[in-house]
Amino acid sequence: MSEKLITAAEQALEAALTTSGARDPRDFYRERLRELKQVKPESYETAVAYYNEILIPEVASGARNPLDAWVEYGRILAEALAPGRTVSIDETGQSHSYEGPDPSKLILHLPQDSGTRALLVGLPVTLSSAQHATYDVLVTGKQRAQEQP
Repeated sequence: MSEKLITAAEQALEAALTTSGARDPRDFYRERLRELKQVKPESYETAVAYYNEILIPEVASGARNPLDAWVEYGRILAEALAPGRTVSIDETGQSHSYEGPDPSKLILHLPQDSGTRALLVGLPVTLSSAQHATYDVLVTGKQRAQEQP
């Protein structure tokens, strides 16, 4: 993959993050990739191939919204790590079937293994109280309400 293509994709993502105020998802996706590499090397190779062959070219060419493309990549990583289903959590805390990236919704992947915590796929710019509570319980495993900072 060419440096020019990677640079163009990174610039497109940075511009989208600046314009939208959205959070950069790459940090938690990198963590997911490290975990995938350790526990499922073949799935890791598939995820790297998707990054190189689909994600970067689509974002760099402008064929796809950078934030949407990255959220979809996060969903693919979560599914590779722990098969299950991805859901969107609206501002009221209501869960919906995942139908694609939505910047106002908290997006979580719920593993089939009920002993495994939900995996974060996407965060809205600002979490509502209900989204924050959902995140606390399903992702971090907190059982008590926490005061928001």
